[in-house]
Amino acid sequence: MKVKPKIALVVTTLNEEKNIGDFLTSVKKQSLSPDEFVVVDGGSIDKTVEKLKTSGLDIKIYIEPGANRAVGRNSGVKKTKSEIIAFADAGCILEKTWLRQITKPFVDPEVAVVAGYYRAKTKNVFEKCVTPFALVMPDKINPKKFLPASRSMAIRKKTFKETKGFPENGPDNEDYVFARRLKKMRVKITFNEKAVVSWLPRDNLQSFFVMIYRFARGDAAFGFRILKVTTIFLRYLFFLSLLMISVAFSEFTWYFLGFFLVYLLWAVLKNYRYVKDWQAFFWLPILQVTSDLAVMMGTIKGVLGKLNLEER
Repeated sequence: MKVKPKIALVVTTLNEEKNIGDFLTSVKKQSLSPDEFVVVDGGSIDKTVEKLKTSGLDIKIYIEPGANRAVGRNSGVKKTKSEIIAFADAGCILEKTWLRQITKPFVDPEVAVVAGYYRAKTKNVFEKCVTPFALVMPDKINPKKFLPASRSMAIRKKTFKETKGFPENGPDNEDYVFARRLKKMRVKITFNEKAVVSWLPRDNLQSFFVMIYRFARGDAAFGFRILKVTTIFLRYLFFLSLLMISVAFSEFTWYFLGFFLVYLLWAVLKNYRYVKDWQAFFWLPILQVTSDLAVMMGTIKGVLGKLNLEER
């Protein structure tokens, strides 16, 4: 009789007092309990660790001040004895069957990684508008190309060791870099749409900007999404050129306004179906411009940071 492989759930935390309670409750409600539950805290100064200790769950808690997410995950995996490692984010809520579904495909010995899905748990129109800027929407999923994200994924420990873990020098998109590494290794990645976690979107414009900025900075540092970012720079170079011409020749002012208004309308049309609320006509254009600025600024910072590292 074949022995069922043991499963470890590895999570990192840092000042998650606000969300950790809901996350731990969702772990308790899992239809399949992990054999090991490891949490690596990066030095929380709120009540995160206290809530972990009083959760009633059998959690192995390790405090590693200053550890980023990649360092924490890598450290957490080293502390496990299980054959299968499941990753989730403390800011998410696991669906009741998540752990069962995220590990189910491993019955096939060829499967090395399982990518689960994530959907937004929104409270208002603003958060609904943020969602398509941050997640892969259901109608855009290609199961054959869907890459795993750390908020909902599982991997064989053997494969994890072969990858040498998450890149610890990555700024903010370490799981995307990790996923690209897995793809390059040509290991078998299976997408299971039933392995779902609920993700909590950013709830204000400032935190949204910071999120996009950090992703763009990381992409630039690793040379990802170059074509997409280039089109954004060219887009605003066109608007800027048209604006300068409008200042010099007033008759061109309407051209500038017309093109820019069409752009804002495009921002609404491409994402309105995910919101379906009149307030989207206000928030989607604002989020589009905010996202564009964050991408450009983050890209510049990422490129400069990469150049500085290369000079050392």
